[in-house]
Amino acid sequence: MIGDKKIVYSAVQPTGCITLGNYIGAIKNWIKLFEEYNGIFAIADLHALTVRQVPADYRQRAVSFFAQYLACGLDPEKCILYFQSHVHEHTELTWILNCFTYIGEAQRMTQFKDKSAKHADNVNMGLLDYPVLMASDILLYQTDYVPVGIDQKQHLELSRDLAIRFNNLYSPTFTVPEAYIPKQGAKVFSLQDPTKKMSKSDPDVNATVSLIDTPDDVMRKFKRAVTDCDGFVAYDEENKPGVSNLLTIYSAVSGKPIEDIVPMFEGKGYAELKTEVGDAVVETLRPIREKYTDFMKNKDYILSVAKNGAMQASGIARRTLSKVYRKVGLVEA
Repeated sequence: MIGDKKIVYSAVQPTGCITLGNYIGAIKNWIKLFEEYNGIFAIADLHALTVRQVPADYRQRAVSFFAQYLACGLDPEKCILYFQSHVHEHTELTWILNCFTYIGEAQRMTQFKDKSAKHADNVNMGLLDYPVLMASDILLYQTDYVPVGIDQKQHLELSRDLAIRFNNLYSPTFTVPEAYIPKQGAKVFSLQDPTKKMSKSDPDVNATVSLIDTPDDVMRKFKRAVTDCDGFVAYDEENKPGVSNLLTIYSAVSGKPIEDIVPMFEGKGYAELKTEVGDAVVETLRPIREKYTDFMKNKDYILSVAKNGAMQASGIARRTLSKVYRKVGLVEA
């Protein structure tokens, strides 16, 4: 699959749920990448072990995430999709890169500080080493572009620093990755706090819409969505964030520009707006949920796709790791 096209790499931890915001803001755009780039996508099941998981639940959730990616249109004939833990080169390169990462660099990571405060009873080495594993994920595949959110930019910078450091010490070995800035998908905010983005790890179940929520759950969440006391529909991000968020979602799933949507609700209240948006989201997610249900009934297919994806990923990763081992002076088998 990997040819002359540049490589885009992305990985997601199988925690929480894949949200409507993830789909609108990122996954829909990934599908469009296949014509121009080679896409490599991973379920980052090693990363999430920095927090204690219930094994049976975690295993099921990882498979569920894989099925949701397939249901969203990540075609294994057009991209590589695999479980991170199935490609051992990730952890092997991490050890090498650990030997080129300074303690101060790891300790300065904002996410390490935040997670250490949140999980004060479990500040483990994995939390500190998380960005180095992420660098290995990226550098193994000679990645050109990485779609990143604001919370991951610092980690991408470490990946770039390590690539440059290694290349300067030895000779050009790693592609120095860049942030991928796609055409901006609509930014979707929490239904309960429209000043914050919709997050897959939000503890408030009413704040997020999952791709696999039932139609009844989707409608219930939209009917409970926070708006304001004004009672009229207008797009005003600063003064009416809740209503503006609903209009943004409606625009994203219907394809209609916001300026055409607002007049549709002239003289109508928020109840009508919430119902219209909820119905539109239900219909958008219906085919995804149906495909997801079919995939989850055929886990042998999911595992076969994952196995094939891991074989492809490992083939690329092995070439990079072999080059690294040779340059640092390890004896080749």
